Amino acid sequence: MAVDYQSLAVKGVQALSPYQPGKPIEELARELGLNPAEIVKLASNENPLGPSDKAMAAARKALEEMCLYPDGNGFDLKQALSKRFGVGMNQITLGNGSNDVLEVIARCFADSDSEVVFSQYAFAVYPIVTQAIGAKGVSVPARDWGHDLDAMAAAVTDRTKLVFVANPNNPTGTVHEADAIEAFLDRIPERVLVVLDEAYCEYLTGDEYPDGTKLLARFPNLIVCRTFSKAWGLAALRVGYAISSPEIADILNRVRQPFNVDTVALAAATAVLEDEAYLNRSREVNEAGLRQLCEGFDRMGLPYIPSAGNFVAVEVGEQAAGVYQALLAHGVIVRPVAGYGMPCHLRVSVGLPEEIDRFLDALAEALVSAGEGG
Repeated sequence: MAVDYQSLAVKGVQALSPYQPGKPIEELARELGLNPAEIVKLASNENPLGPSDKAMAAARKALEEMCLYPDGNGFDLKQALSKRFGVGMNQITLGNGSNDVLEVIARCFADSDSEVVFSQYAFAVYPIVTQAIGAKGVSVPARDWGHDLDAMAAAVTDRTKLVFVANPNNPTGTVHEADAIEAFLDRIPERVLVVLDEAYCEYLTGDEYPDGTKLLARFPNLIVCRTFSKAWGLAALRVGYAISSPEIADILNRVRQPFNVDTVALAAATAVLEDEAYLNRSREVNEAGLRQLCEGFDRMGLPYIPSAGNFVAVEVGEQAAGVYQALLAHGVIVRPVAGYGMPCHLRVSVGLPEEIDRFLDALAEALVSAGEGG
């Protein structure tokens, strides 16, 4: 008699579906017989500039040590982060991307008796890690596509162990100013940990926006998560980190896998933190790209959600799935977000000016062809 292996998995995992990333360029090229060099990918919120020269130089040098295990403690990177943010090295937990850190946090602090609060339309990893550990996810209805912080605070119960807040939020791009975040944190009991996911925070330049690292001294239950995958341009190397109290970091580092960040990633991340010119250029290109995308959507009469990230969620109607497929046929990859409960939207990452022009031209044609097909 055949064994039903799915039934052997823990209950939370049985009901999960694998996370669906943006379609790779190589996959689309194989499927449609396209030239990979001619495909435009605006699906995964990657940095269109390519990597920093300083990061590339450090990565090449680090390859000379590929036969050796990485520094399991990530000393150099922790030292660089400590200097940049004015925190102790004992407050830092490194991860294989920020997703790794988010999972470690959930495993350390929640279980089947716990509740985890997050927002509707928030990053898909929050409900995934919650369900995987068997905790109860509490999805709070969004307000204007973003986090309803008052409702999230009200959703906290005696069983709540974690609250996830993405600021800016992916996939909607919404953002809360510093006063709102601080007022929210004031309402959360100290026994409940708040994870402030700031994966896109480097794109925020105004003083009105919060810097989670500056709030740690006042809120000991706060964990700030960040990544090198977006503005810092190291998505392929998978480097993320959390900054928290030393006590929380000590717990996280007990569960964190040894050598979870490789030598090349550690070297590149350490180097890019010194490349302020690259970061500034990333911000400039992103600001111009957001403007170019939104002006294009305005010309087409398409509603969109104003974004503080490096992407825009545009509403193309019930034909969104057809528009997505039509864009693929034009060699343009964007991100459908029906899995986030947004079946009428597509999320479009900021690219270089010529890539955005190519997308907007393809979108205009895709809207027509999808409409005719419907």
